[in-house]
Amino acid sequence: MPTAIEEFRVTGQRIDLREIMSRAQPLVLRGLCGDWPLVALAEKSDTAFAEELARHDNGTPVDVLLIDAQADGKIGYNATIDGFNYEHFRVSVTDALKRLAGYARQGTSPRGVALQSALLSQCVPDLVATHRLPFLDASVQPRLWLGNRVTTPAHFDSTHNIAVVACGRRRFTLFPPDQVRNLYVGPIDFAPTAAAISLPPLDAIDDSRWPKLREALDHAQTAELHPGDAIYIPPVWWHHVASLERLNALVNFWWHTDGVTEPGLHALMHCLLAYKSMPPAERGAWKALLDHYVFGEEEPGAHISAERRGVLGTLTPDVLARLKRLARPES
Repeated sequence: MPTAIEEFRVTGQRIDLREIMSRAQPLVLRGLCGDWPLVALAEKSDTAFAEELARHDNGTPVDVLLIDAQADGKIGYNATIDGFNYEHFRVSVTDALKRLAGYARQGTSPRGVALQSALLSQCVPDLVATHRLPFLDASVQPRLWLGNRVTTPAHFDSTHNIAVVACGRRRFTLFPPDQVRNLYVGPIDFAPTAAAISLPPLDAIDDSRWPKLREALDHAQTAELHPGDAIYIPPVWWHHVASLERLNALVNFWWHTDGVTEPGLHALMHCLLAYKSMPPAERGAWKALLDHYVFGEEEPGAHISAERRGVLGTLTPDVLARLKRLARPES
């Protein structure tokens, strides 16, 4: 069963971001954003939080999912995996808040509502200045996630991620990248909000359809976050996120490692196109090349003079431009 994610109690948002990134492990940052105005209002009441958010709403439409009532708030597929279990709308933040308030008053199995990945700078721009992380570059834009008791199944991002709970409570369950083999991931080219997701619920360890899920959970780490708490999630770590209150809000920040210029998922698609249909011996030969030139620890161009290493050398703008030309040859 999952173990607790390591925690660090933050004072005054003083953290060593490079040290955290170098660990390549998730980390809970307790109290990182306890001084955010929205957090202070959330601790007062859901109403105070919602009224302040609506007050700053400029009316820009954002993406909102309305999940089937029988799905119990879990974002996912329909029964035949040829569609999804939600409707997609473009509405204002205020309209989403009104829907959430209406469902909260019902009190019985409301439909799930999930406002997804809305840039604060576009919908509530007045809040950007007071809801940032000073140790991140100003180009890293905060994004708002808002909803009721919604669950996002295990999925991964290709970027670094710090997610801050601004209202309500969220339970994060994280899996190392190598647990992909035990998570029963759905189609990677047809997925809710474009992020491939794990199909079984986490409590399905006795379901014969998912015999390896128990092993995945044995490698999992979990934590429950409250307003002002944050979590660092390294790239390609699978994360399952359960929102636990009738009103929950999260603000997250995504950024790439220095020098990374292309999303790794694009390369995965190219690899499937190039190698998947090869016979095992041929595929193994290419695996040896990839291990040598891409995934190995040794520098593959070390025996070549620095000025003649080409795409194996320093990734200058000219080298990057050449790599992109080589990666997209003329048909």
